[in-house]
Amino acid sequence: MISKNTICLWYDGTALDAAQFYAKTFPDSAVGVILRAPGDYPAGKQGDVLTVEFTVIGIPCLGLNGGPEFTHSEAFSFQVATDDQAETDRLWNAIVSNGGQESECGWCKDKWGLSWQITPRALTEAIADPDRAAAKRAFEAMMQMRKIDIAAIEAARRG
Repeated sequence: MISKNTICLWYDGTALDAAQFYAKTFPDSAVGVILRAPGDYPAGKQGDVLTVEFTVIGIPCLGLNGGPEFTHSEAFSFQVATDDQAETDRLWNAIVSNGGQESECGWCKDKWGLSWQITPRALTEAIADPDRAAAKRAFEAMMQMRKIDIAAIEAARRG
């Protein structure tokens, strides 16, 4: 059953592939109901995947195979709070090595164009440090990174 509030993500025929990747990559993620076309239609054939219900880290989503008219942009992203460098590396590397691409400051895109912020909790804590000079040093270190290096953030925070 679809949740009362579901994030609908538009794909060009690859919603099932994306949902399966998210389910195997992120904790508390799964593929749910797959709705297939009951007959031929202008953009496809009977049996083609129309929508896929899935969860990403507990967030209900619906993948809609809507066609090439619309693509993802950085205006929407999933922000994933990681607990340590191993988790940060695992998630970042899974996205990037599966046809994705690196960006700046902990951002990357998956091969479907969806943006992800792989954000260690240590980074968020460092930038929120009440010692504003320490926060600024951590922020400036982050601005030089692609994937976040927690040890470098903590070193910058300490000065």
